[in-house]
Amino acid sequence: MNDIPLSLLLISLGLLIFVSAFFSGSETGLMTLNRYRLLHQVKKGHPAALRAQRLLQHPDRLIGLILLGNNFMNILASSLTTIVFLRLFGENGIALAAGALTIIVLIFAEVAPKTLAALYPEKVAYPATWLILPLMKIFYPVVWIINTLANLMLKLLGFDPKGQAHSALSKEELRTVVAEASAMIPDRYQNMLLSVLDLESATVDDIMIPRHEIVGIDLDEPLEDILDLIRNSRHTRLPVYRKSIDKVFGLLHLRKILLKMSQSEISKEMLAKSVDRIYFVPENMPLHQLLANFRREGLRFGLVIDEYGDVQGLVTLEDLLQEIVGEFTTDSLDVRKQKDGSHLVDAGIGLRELNRITGWALPTEGPKTLNGLIIEYLETIPEPGTSLKLFEHRLEITEMDNNVVKQVRFHPAER
Repeated sequence: MNDIPLSLLLISLGLLIFVSAFFSGSETGLMTLNRYRLLHQVKKGHPAALRAQRLLQHPDRLIGLILLGNNFMNILASSLTTIVFLRLFGENGIALAAGALTIIVLIFAEVAPKTLAALYPEKVAYPATWLILPLMKIFYPVVWIINTLANLMLKLLGFDPKGQAHSALSKEELRTVVAEASAMIPDRYQNMLLSVLDLESATVDDIMIPRHEIVGIDLDEPLEDILDLIRNSRHTRLPVYRKSIDKVFGLLHLRKILLKMSQSEISKEMLAKSVDRIYFVPENMPLHQLLANFRREGLRFGLVIDEYGDVQGLVTLEDLLQEIVGEFTTDSLDVRKQKDGSHLVDAGIGLRELNRITGWALPTEGPKTLNGLIIEYLETIPEPGTSLKLFEHRLEITEMDNNVVKQVRFHPAER
């Protein structure tokens, strides 16, 4: 070693630090790659992504190779540094060599390359795969021995070295991913994605039209009243029943019957024979299941029943789509903003719809309507003019109908 020129030793030391930095940066870059972006690029056939995926399929081998190379370079650099400092400073150079090399390795072979790789993982990891893949093949026997001993130690400590490093994301974690991607996803699409994730937790009774608001055809009514209802109805499909909606037996498509009305006389018997099969929906069915059923059966309408088979409401494909994409119209008859900043709200509105229109965060786990939430909160039937503070919202009950809250005024938020 004494015969080797000092300049050559310094050049060799610089190369060793550079190689050590390469291994350090490659490790951080490969381990911090966005796995979902990587999968997307793999599906598109990106060559560097394919190489990176091959390496990441066996993370124990990858880490074993990188640490083998990194430690070998650092130990060899330590030896060369000691020789250089012994030549320059004699025996006192040993301590100086340890301190100097620690600072050099820390800055140039660890912190700087790892920080760069963490900031730009693809720019560091993808080029590195060109060298790491052949090194993996060349040093496979050594890496295999190291990994076998390391895995054996992990097993003795009670860990499974073959365990999944990346588990599936939960719904809440997916919500966080969507929310954090706001810079890349327009607000309207972001809200739609979040609504789709909420379909699993929401059930049919969250969006159904309640029983008392169902418009249907009672065949026990006079024929003339039935025909007037058909001519003036705002809906294209009406349930058909006798005496009570609980005795519904079909669904009448008004476009079909209006065509028959223009061609011949209509009787109750003809109406009864013109109905289609009606689809019944359990009130606790998740919305994502309802959407799948509507799609599979080609349906747009369903009656919601409880555990006793009694009709509780109805749900349509439009209601379901509004839960995902929002209201189809910008103005809502149920929520009217006033000039003073207050809101006049129909208390029969569903809480999920109210939150969607106003951006509020009223709880939806219990009662489904604003009326139900107010009565549960007060634990009594209120009088008109009653004021209360409901989950940070100041409101006044402006209209009652028997025992039902009909209209509420939400005052502007206090600043």
